[in-house]
Amino acid sequence: MAKEKTKVTLIGATIAREGLEFVYEGITCAECENCKVRKVCHNLQQGKKYRIVAIRSNTRHDCPIHHEAVAAIDVMEAPIVALISADMAIANSRVSYEFSCPRTGCRSYRLCRPDGIIEGGKYVVGEVLGNAPDVCERGRPLKLVELRPV
Repeated sequence: MAKEKTKVTLIGATIAREGLEFVYEGITCAECENCKVRKVCHNLQQGKKYRIVAIRSNTRHDCPIHHEAVAAIDVMEAPIVALISADMAIANSRVSYEFSCPRTGCRSYRLCRPDGIIEGGKYVVGEVLGNAPDVCERGRPLKLVELRPV
Protein backbone atom coordinates (compact mmCIF):
# COMPACT_ATOMS: atom_id res chain seq x y z
CA MET A 1 0.00 0.00 0.00
CA ALA A 2 1.34 3.43 -0.90
CA LYS A 3 2.24 5.81 1.88
CA GLU A 4 -0.39 8.52 2.24
CA LYS A 5 0.70 12.01 1.31
CA THR A 6 0.91 14.56 4.11
CA LYS A 7 0.68 18.33 4.05
CA VAL A 8 2.39 20.86 6.32
CA THR A 9 0.13 23.43 7.96
CA LEU A 10 -0.14 25.38 11.22
CA ILE A 11 -2.43 24.95 14.23
CA GLY A 12 -2.65 26.45 17.71
CA ALA A 13 0.27 25.13 19.76
CA THR A 14 -1.94 24.37 22.77
CA ILE A 15 -4.15 21.97 20.80
CA ALA A 16 -1.48 20.41 18.56
CA ARG A 17 -1.22 16.70 19.33
CA GLU A 18 -0.75 13.63 17.16
CA GLY A 19 -3.98 11.86 16.32
CA LEU A 20 -6.18 14.96 16.71
CA GLU A 21 -8.82 15.09 14.00
CA PHE A 22 -10.42 18.34 12.90
CA VAL A 23 -12.50 19.82 10.11
CA TYR A 24 -10.83 22.80 8.48
CA GLU A 25 -13.28 25.74 8.56
CA GLY A 26 -11.40 28.18 6.33
CA ILE A 27 -10.44 31.79 7.06
CA THR A 28 -12.77 32.99 9.81
CA CYS A 29 -10.83 35.93 11.31
CA ALA A 30 -9.97 39.32 9.85
CA GLU A 31 -6.63 39.17 11.71
CA CYS A 32 -5.46 36.49 9.25
CA GLU A 33 -5.65 38.76 6.21
CA ASN A 34 -2.27 40.49 6.77
CA CYS A 35 -0.41 37.66 8.53
CA LYS A 36 2.98 36.62 7.14
CA VAL A 37 2.24 32.86 7.58
CA ARG A 38 -1.36 33.03 6.31
CA LYS A 39 -0.68 30.83 3.27
CA VAL A 40 0.65 27.99 5.44
CA CYS A 41 -2.19 28.31 8.00
CA HIS A 42 -4.85 28.27 5.30
CA ASN A 43 -3.58 25.72 2.80
CA LEU A 44 -6.18 23.02 3.50
CA GLN A 45 -9.51 22.46 1.78
CA GLN A 46 -12.45 23.98 3.60
CA GLY A 47 -14.90 21.43 4.99
CA LYS A 48 -12.52 18.44 4.85
CA LYS A 49 -11.53 16.36 7.84
CA TYR A 50 -7.81 16.03 8.69
CA ARG A 51 -5.71 14.08 11.20
CA ILE A 52 -2.44 15.33 12.71
CA VAL A 53 0.24 12.71 12.01
CA ALA A 54 3.30 14.63 13.26
CA ILE A 55 4.22 17.79 15.10
CA ARG A 56 7.32 19.57 13.88
CA SER A 57 9.47 20.54 16.84
CA ASN A 58 11.01 24.00 17.17
CA THR A 59 8.62 25.51 14.63
CA ARG A 60 6.38 28.11 16.24
CA HIS A 61 5.07 31.43 15.04
CA ASP A 62 3.33 34.25 16.91
CA CYS A 63 -0.37 34.46 16.20
CA PRO A 64 -2.99 37.01 17.27
CA ILE A 65 -5.70 34.31 17.27
CA HIS A 66 -3.97 31.48 19.18
CA HIS A 67 -2.75 32.38 22.70
CA GLU A 68 0.61 30.62 22.72
CA ALA A 69 1.42 30.80 19.00
CA VAL A 70 0.96 28.26 16.22
CA ALA A 71 2.99 25.10 15.63
CA ALA A 72 3.86 23.43 12.34
CA ILE A 73 2.22 20.04 11.87
CA ASP A 74 1.92 17.33 9.23
CA VAL A 75 -1.65 16.36 8.42
CA MET A 76 -3.38 13.89 6.15
CA GLU A 77 -7.00 13.58 5.19
CA ALA A 78 -8.81 11.54 7.83
CA PRO A 79 -11.23 8.69 7.13
CA ILE A 80 -14.88 9.44 7.84
CA VAL A 81 -17.40 7.08 9.41
CA ALA A 82 -20.72 7.43 7.58
CA LEU A 83 -23.91 5.65 6.60
CA ILE A 84 -24.38 4.78 2.94
CA SER A 85 -26.84 2.69 0.98
CA ALA A 86 -26.25 -1.02 1.66
CA ASP A 87 -25.88 -1.77 -2.06
CA MET A 88 -22.93 0.67 -2.27
CA ALA A 89 -21.17 -0.67 0.83
CA ILE A 90 -18.51 -2.78 -0.86
CA ALA A 91 -14.95 -2.60 0.46
CA ASN A 92 -12.53 -0.85 -1.93
CA SER A 93 -15.30 0.47 -4.16
CA ARG A 94 -15.48 4.14 -5.17
CA VAL A 95 -18.53 6.20 -4.30
CA SER A 96 -19.67 9.76 -4.83
CA TYR A 97 -21.20 10.94 -1.56
CA GLU A 98 -24.54 12.71 -1.79
CA PHE A 99 -26.56 14.07 1.13
CA SER A 100 -29.90 12.41 0.55
CA CYS A 101 -31.84 12.92 3.78
CA PRO A 102 -33.07 16.26 5.14
CA ARG A 103 -34.43 14.84 8.43
CA THR A 104 -32.38 16.74 10.99
CA GLY A 105 -34.26 15.16 13.91
CA CYS A 106 -33.35 11.61 12.90
CA ARG A 107 -31.07 9.70 15.30
CA SER A 108 -28.79 8.78 12.37
CA TYR A 109 -28.58 12.28 10.88
CA ARG A 110 -24.97 12.89 12.08
CA LEU A 111 -23.88 9.66 10.37
CA CYS A 112 -25.77 10.43 7.16
CA ARG A 113 -24.27 13.94 7.08
CA PRO A 114 -20.96 13.52 8.92
CA ASP A 115 -18.59 16.41 9.57
CA GLY A 116 -15.72 16.56 7.13
CA ILE A 117 -17.44 15.04 4.13
CA ILE A 118 -17.84 17.09 0.96
CA GLU A 119 -21.12 16.63 -0.89
CA GLY A 120 -20.41 15.16 -4.31
CA GLY A 121 -16.89 14.22 -3.17
CA LYS A 122 -15.26 10.99 -4.32
CA TYR A 123 -14.41 8.41 -1.65
CA VAL A 124 -13.27 4.82 -1.37
CA VAL A 125 -15.12 2.51 1.00
CA GLY A 126 -12.22 1.49 3.23
CA GLU A 127 -14.08 -0.87 5.50
CA VAL A 128 -17.67 -1.95 6.02
CA LEU A 129 -18.16 -1.59 9.78
CA GLY A 130 -21.61 -3.20 9.96
CA ASN A 131 -25.28 -2.34 9.96
CA ALA A 132 -26.65 1.09 10.80
CA PRO A 133 -26.94 1.60 14.56
CA ASP A 134 -30.60 2.67 14.16
CA VAL A 135 -33.35 1.86 11.66
CA CYS A 136 -33.59 4.45 8.89
CA GLU A 137 -36.73 6.55 9.31
CA ARG A 138 -37.16 6.51 5.52
CA GLY A 139 -36.90 2.72 5.36
CA ARG A 140 -33.62 2.65 3.44
CA PRO A 141 -31.18 -0.23 4.01
CA LEU A 142 -27.98 1.43 5.28
CA LYS A 143 -24.50 0.23 6.25
CA LEU A 144 -21.94 1.91 8.47
CA VAL A 145 -18.68 2.36 6.56
CA GLU A 146 -15.32 4.08 6.76
CA LEU A 147 -14.82 6.39 3.79
CA ARG A 148 -11.39 7.51 2.62
CA PRO A 149 -10.97 10.47 0.24
CA VAL A 150 -9.78 9.62 -3.27
